Amino acid sequence: MRQAEISRTTKETDILVRLDLDGGKTAEIDTGIGFFDHMLTALAVHSGMDLTVRAKGDLEVDCHHTVEDVGIVLGKALAQALGDKGGIARYGSAHIPMDEALAFSVLDISGRPYLVFSAPLKNERVGAFDTCMTEEFFRALCMNAGITLHLQVLYGANDHHMIEAAFKAFAHSLRQAAAPMEKGKILSSKGIL
Repeated sequence: MRQAEISRTTKETDILVRLDLDGGKTAEIDTGIGFFDHMLTALAVHSGMDLTVRAKGDLEVDCHHTVEDVGIVLGKALAQALGDKGGIARYGSAHIPMDEALAFSVLDISGRPYLVFSAPLKNERVGAFDTCMTEEFFRALCMNAGITLHLQVLYGANDHHMIEAAFKAFAHSLRQAAAPMEKGKILSSKGIL
């Protein structure tokens, strides 16, 4: 059962994330940030997981706390669902186009969190989503999931397309890396991740 449910409440946010890595049937997302909901829905659909995200945050300030804290909680839920990481492919990569934009994601479910992010975003926001929060979301997710992620938007002109390509590229590489392989075998010469 590769499932998890994590909640986290602070003075700034109240977040619940529920996921099933082997679901692929439902995406119920409500963060109060329309474009972010759209990206998390794409993440669920393209990764093949069931995903529920319910977030209430101090959006009267801006979207920062909500987006970052969703990344934290989603990362913790992924780590819990993956357990000791035994029996998974561990590595994944994907190139994903979105009209004129092209994104590339390579990840290692290694237990060693790291993010390299690059995207030629041009605008301050898409809807109520601050474009700079794309990197912050993925950093929070990686640090809490124990994932090494290299995520790059190679080129593009429309920020919506570039960010969406990045989320979908991440989703496809995550799906590949989390795919079940030989039961219980940990893909590491150390014998542990």
